[in-house]
Amino acid sequence: MALIECRQLTREYRRGENVIKPLDRLDLDVEAGGFLALMGPSGSGKTTLLNLIAGIDRPTSGSLKVDGHELSARSRSKLAAWRSEFIGYIFQLYNLVPVLTAYENVELPLLLHKLTAKQRHEKVALALDLVGLADRHDHFPRQLSGGQEQRVAIARAIVADPKIIVADEPTGDLDARAAAQVMSLLKRLHEELGKTLIMVTHDPHSAAAASRVIHLDKGKFVEADALVAAQ
Repeated sequence: MALIECRQLTREYRRGENVIKPLDRLDLDVEAGGFLALMGPSGSGKTTLLNLIAGIDRPTSGSLKVDGHELSARSRSKLAAWRSEFIGYIFQLYNLVPVLTAYENVELPLLLHKLTAKQRHEKVALALDLVGLADRHDHFPRQLSGGQEQRVAIARAIVADPKIIVADEPTGDLDARAAAQVMSLLKRLHEELGKTLIMVTHDPHSAAAASRVIHLDKGKFVEADALVAAQ
């Protein structure tokens, strides 16, 4: 059984008398430990699909199961609790809290868990060390480069040891060198730690790091799955 199963997944919005359909009856399976890249033009439904899988949004119709559980059947409070344990989200623009240090930003998700201060410290230190920023733990976001901010955001996404990491254009605001560092880190999370990654990207170089690439347009798959040549 796939870790993520989408069947006839549809998301609609009403704008006046018009119906906007970012996703239109999609079927998709993602195996545990996979690295999937979602590509396509703006408005194609990539981020909508990402947010549905992450439990941030709900489908209009269809089925979305993660680890055998139907997400739409969960209450908002249970979905939030599930998301805090199961999902790590990496944003394009980092979404760090400017008045908190790198350490405090990474610690935030752990405050939702029943952990002692010592346990939180051990997890935060491990996450910052993994992204190569142990020596920047007391720096505020304004004192970091864009690439360093994104690595702090990655540390925050992985600190609770989620099964699935979703990333929305994680290199979209970075220069080529910083983007390469971030993609190298994501590949390590996939290959060495066995994390399941789903990444939205416009960048073919970033997509090449994935083991599977899917293209969307107007809420539908427009190409068959493409396996990266290295596979």
